[in-house]
Amino acid sequence: MNKTVVINIVGLSTSVIGEHTPFLNDYIRSKCLKQIEPLLPALTTSVQSAYVTGKYPSETGIVGNGWYDKVDSEVKFWKQSNKLVSGDKIWDKAKNADPSFTCSIMFWWYNMYSTADYSVTPRPNYLADGRKMPDCYSHPAELRDLLQERLGQFPLFQFWGPGANIRSSQWISDASMLSDDLYNPTLSLVYLPHLDYCLQRHGPNIKKIARELREIDSLLKKLITFYERKNAKIILLSEYGIAPVNNPIHINRLLRQHGFLNIRVERGLELLDPGASKAFAVADHQIAHIYINDQTITENVKALLKTVAGVEMVLDREQQAVHHICHERAGDLIIVANENSWFTYYFWLEDTKAPDYARVVDIHKKPGYDPVEMFMNSKLRAGYKLLRKKTGLRYVMDVIPLDAILIKGSHGRVNVKNEYKPIIVTDNKIDKAHIAAVDVFDIIWEQLTSL
Repeated sequence: MNKTVVINIVGLSTSVIGEHTPFLNDYIRSKCLKQIEPLLPALTTSVQSAYVTGKYPSETGIVGNGWYDKVDSEVKFWKQSNKLVSGDKIWDKAKNADPSFTCSIMFWWYNMYSTADYSVTPRPNYLADGRKMPDCYSHPAELRDLLQERLGQFPLFQFWGPGANIRSSQWISDASMLSDDLYNPTLSLVYLPHLDYCLQRHGPNIKKIARELREIDSLLKKLITFYERKNAKIILLSEYGIAPVNNPIHINRLLRQHGFLNIRVERGLELLDPGASKAFAVADHQIAHIYINDQTITENVKALLKTVAGVEMVLDREQQAVHHICHERAGDLIIVANENSWFTYYFWLEDTKAPDYARVVDIHKKPGYDPVEMFMNSKLRAGYKLLRKKTGLRYVMDVIPLDAILIKGSHGRVNVKNEYKPIIVTDNKIDKAHIAAVDVFDIIWEQLTSL
């Protein structure tokens, strides 16, 4: 099989390729560039799972970055076991065809306990005193130690949160090249998240994201040149493009105001109680899963959602099947935002009663995705908290604002304008006029096996 690398440049679309990406401009000029029709949902874990299985969310079970576990009665986001993804992966098919085939997965999601040969993924240490220490997980286990010995500690706080910047993508790029030198895998899947941060903060505003575009362009030049020297076939792609938004929709607040959502009060602060709620939303960018524990109110909830300004689609089970997202993990209803809107997870009515996790970076406790974690409301306060950390005192980094209007870019919906669609760039000609996310599996396979 042909040595192949798939570089996933998160958020890349034709809307941001231009004067600040000179290397990318030159590179794609001699390649085949196609837009990918957005998957529903156009979200990290759902799209990546479609790419590596050739299956829709209705088959993989990955209906979003998180969902409501009906057995535990808990909302769970950003889980990591590859066993959550149903269906054979492309590396399984390749191993069956060629026993000498090997695969390296560098920071694509659902990375742990897969059948791939080599993998690295973020995995902080949660200490007994409440601290969260940057770290990563690898297979084989010694790869983690080798990478951090050579490259320094994985920069977790630059991978996500208000400090997110080029350092995390640079570390992943360097780790990918080092791993390639060590193992020479047949297929490498490399994840570069850098544009995701600035595009959600500022939207596709070229003036405001010019520096980040130049940074990713420079990184790509080094990475692609490295793989070209190894005669690898290279595929560049993205999971979604990011479009401008200006209308956050607080869907849980609406459900609460109509008596569907249940709240617990602990220490004077409010917590969403999904298991006790008649209906609640798991918000995830521009889609939200509506889980209904009391089926007698389904039509009432559906009618209410159809009245919400900014909601473009309300999908019941029958309509979910049409969009290939009907699965037991999916909400009883799924709502999709219009082009300038997105959904928050917020459920409190007064900020003074917001839960303690609302003002920190905590992707696991929040019952929904929170892009506002990329902002900081006080650098002075953050500095004070870090000083407490250095002196060995307990601290809480409660520096995240509760102002959803800060977010200027989002993704997740279908029916987006062409300039905001994800793209794929290959050496091989792609004859299809319209490429679905599940078609990417076959495109990668063709690169692996073509003469």
